[in-house]
Amino acid sequence: MQFWKRNAIRQHQHGQMAEASRSARRLRVLLVDEDSTARAVIARRLSHMGYDVALSENGFSALSMLVARPVDIILIDMGMTLLSGIATMRKIRAAGLVNTACFVMIGGRNDAVSAIEALEAGADDHIVKPYDFDVLDARLRHLCARAEQMGTLSRHNAELDARIARRALELGETRDALAEMQADRARLVSSIQALHDEIARLNGTRN
Repeated sequence: MQFWKRNAIRQHQHGQMAEASRSARRLRVLLVDEDSTARAVIARRLSHMGYDVALSENGFSALSMLVARPVDIILIDMGMTLLSGIATMRKIRAAGLVNTACFVMIGGRNDAVSAIEALEAGADDHIVKPYDFDVLDARLRHLCARAEQMGTLSRHNAELDARIARRALELGETRDALAEMQADRARLVSSIQALHDEIARLNGTRN
């Protein structure tokens, strides 16, 4: 009985953590799949799990949608015929329509070849049908959290580079000012020395 209670407590805590994760900002997903039934099922399940889901029936439609609708995750079926999943991902990347969005390719059951192809082409993850939606949810949120961390790191690096550039500029300006002050001092010393020489020459003439 005690063992059951401990398990119940752990399950309850796990459920609370999952619920808290899902109550955070709703992640935006674009699902690209030619199968209308698959689109409807996946969209309904992901929506219930706290995602905002947009649907696209092919890669060309996805390109148009991304112009006006930024997303966090792009789910692409690799079995599309009009424009393959890999080609769709490459066109989206080439168009510069995503910043830190994660690409997740959907392959067939035990399709190791497509998994290797997807990852080598630059996908962030690869999943196979049929899949457990709880596992999918965990993987998608992990990918987005990692992407946000990388984005934060990139911004910090950019800010650091900007500060270094400003300091280098300020240092250069300081060096220029110091060089100008040294030149002025040299001119002043030269003028004083010339004045001393002229006074000495006049005193010599009088004597």
